Amino acid sequence: MSSYTQSDRLGALPPYLFAELDRMKQEQVKKGVDIISLGIGDPDLPTPPHIIQALAQSAADPKNHQYPSYEGMLGFRKAAADWYRQRFGAALDPATEVLALIGSKEGIGHLPLAFINPGDIVLVPDPAYPVYQAGTLFAGGESYFLPLTPERNFLPDLGSIPAAVLRRAKILWLNYPNNPTGAVAPREFLADAVAFARQHQLILAHDAPYSEIAFDGYRPESILNVEGAKDVAVEFHSVSKTYNMTGWRLGFAVGNAQILAGLGRVKQNVDSGVFQAVQYAGIAALAGPQQCVADNCRIWQERRDVLIASLRDMGFAVAAPRATFYAWVPVPRGFTSSSFCVDLLVKAGVVVTPGNGFGASGEGFVRAAFTVNVERIREAMDRIRKLGIRGG
Repeated sequence: MSSYTQSDRLGALPPYLFAELDRMKQEQVKKGVDIISLGIGDPDLPTPPHIIQALAQSAADPKNHQYPSYEGMLGFRKAAADWYRQRFGAALDPATEVLALIGSKEGIGHLPLAFINPGDIVLVPDPAYPVYQAGTLFAGGESYFLPLTPERNFLPDLGSIPAAVLRRAKILWLNYPNNPTGAVAPREFLADAVAFARQHQLILAHDAPYSEIAFDGYRPESILNVEGAKDVAVEFHSVSKTYNMTGWRLGFAVGNAQILAGLGRVKQNVDSGVFQAVQYAGIAALAGPQQCVADNCRIWQERRDVLIASLRDMGFAVAAPRATFYAWVPVPRGFTSSSFCVDLLVKAGVVVTPGNGFGASGEGFVRAAFTVNVERIREAMDRIRKLGIRGG
């Protein structure tokens, strides 16, 4: 039997820290353990019916059974531009400043291929969504990590980046509301980031899929709310989290036309666009009634409140996130991120995600997603409480 060696770029990927936890989880399932998973950022709420109906009608139309355009139907791009105008007051040209994506993850992973040469640097938050680093690596670039710490409210210290790094840097990634920390960014920080990108001739790539999952009256802003942002910035968005459509694979990037044109050239060569019936469903989501989004947020907030109150009752100094459906939980003394996750899985049948899986600065935390119903959250908290583990 032949032996095939994987490429050096795959070998250079960080170790998949979740693999052993996945194996252990399956062992527990085989033993009949009732697992409660707070580990996956995947909404358990259903896609709203009017969106499903739009998909069904469009899927039955033969005109949608052929190859779509790589950049997306103009009708979908117009719906995205209209949504941005209504939600953020941002004016976008659907023809040049909106690009459809096969989920925002696809665009995030492909952006470095358009602008990064071997030896170039990408500025990557730490902890962060792993695709920022993976896309950089696949393009032959180097990641320079920007620690996100509680002391700075999980905002990177852009002024601390060495001049030698900035001379080689081409892209700055930001993500607010933030995964995994749940942190949010004030307008002042976003404005500083735009000015910083302009000063150092950087592409500012802002990943904003959680902008509509917010609580207590808070309304996250777009990077495009900053004057002049389109000179340097693109923003990645998605219907996945807003409308419970993670499996549908539909997102979009908006902003600087030149940057989107570069990403579009990559897409021309590696994909054939989003199934048009899914794009029609996306139009129904973006242009249709938005009460479903508000209803979802009420459910997420109820779950958040139960989770946070229970953790605080057990001594965990955990902040209540103003957005996202993630709690960033400090691990108790005597544990690492990974060992705490293993303990909860083996002894309580509760799955959370180790913070160091998102980067070195995530050590000392776990991410708990409130993507199960309130009853299951209460049960998970009761199981942890019975272990006698105290935060702090």
